[in-house]
Amino acid sequence: MSSRLYPMAAGNFAIGTGMFVTAGLLPPISADLGVSRSAAGQLMTVFALAYAVLSPLLAALTVRMSRRTLLLVALSVFVAGNTLTALAPTYPLVMLTRVIAAAGAAMFTPTSSAVANALTAPERRGRALALVMGGLSVSSAIGVPLGTWLGEAAGWRATLWMVAGLGVLGLVGVAALVPEVHIPASGRLRERFEPLRDRRVLAVMVTQLLMFAAGFSAYTYIGSMFDLPLPALLWAWGLGGIVGNMLGGRLTDAYGPRRMILFGLSASVVFLALIPVANVALPVAMAWGFLWGAVGWMVAPAQQFRTVTAVPGSVPIGLGLLSSAQYFGLFVAGLAGGAALETYGRIGVVVLATGLALVALLFTLVTYRGVAISAKVSVPAR
Repeated sequence: MSSRLYPMAAGNFAIGTGMFVTAGLLPPISADLGVSRSAAGQLMTVFALAYAVLSPLLAALTVRMSRRTLLLVALSVFVAGNTLTALAPTYPLVMLTRVIAAAGAAMFTPTSSAVANALTAPERRGRALALVMGGLSVSSAIGVPLGTWLGEAAGWRATLWMVAGLGVLGLVGVAALVPEVHIPASGRLRERFEPLRDRRVLAVMVTQLLMFAAGFSAYTYIGSMFDLPLPALLWAWGLGGIVGNMLGGRLTDAYGPRRMILFGLSASVVFLALIPVANVALPVAMAWGFLWGAVGWMVAPAQQFRTVTAVPGSVPIGLGLLSSAQYFGLFVAGLAGGAALETYGRIGVVVLATGLALVALLFTLVTYRGVAISAKVSVPAR
């Protein structure tokens, strides 16, 4: 079964690289396009907002497609968007092309999670989701540092060509190995938001939004937060993400999502507050980055499992909403983090990120009473 999941992990690897590498390319992008670093950081903000808005819309429009076909279309759009970004001569056109790339990502990532869920037995679902979404965490350990180095050596546009190439590799893998999967779902846009009327589901989404707003308020502007070699720090963060994602899936299966989420959020508050301490020396920063990445990515499989449990009859819709909440969080992070950096400098970003993480923890403590993990949670596939 894993052979069917790896191509979707590869697609998410390409998407994660294209999304997260922007944080490491702010200096060359700002210099080439003649904009400030804060403005360059808004490329990630626009990508996140487009993803969040387009995900439910495109899900409704593509509901009658087989999931395999949708995965192929999604990666094709993503590759086209990154190719156009590499070619775009001006800042407004670059912003527009990020919307196209985000449209592909918005179709691919939630669909890959739904397909993984459908292809896997309930008792292994946490690990399957961790494997597919692990492409995002692996991208932060390999794709982002490599893309940052390439951007510094050959220009940021070379990095976008690399991302497009990774997308093509994922597309070939999906075409060769992922089977046809039909997952029943409604095509009505209004019904896409019906799960939000359930307070449990709404609580999951708010936690996701706050969690990503906190972490990426710092991550988006990490190049302005540290005086140390950025590729090494990003590599350590990404390596921690791989470990955290792998452990998160297994520990979610073993102990349940509630414990994992609360542990991850608690640890994130601490690590975000320690950013000034981490900046004293590269070994300290790398240790900090590894641990922060690990606890942050450890929560991802638990949040997905929590969503699947809350909406067992509408898993694709639930996972799509979760992705939208995540990217709304990234959108908030880009705007709020940029404003904090411009107004108060580094310390403003630290206070903002730590405060948002604390709010996420307190909100989850109040709203999440726990949901039993049941082998009956399944997605009908035919």
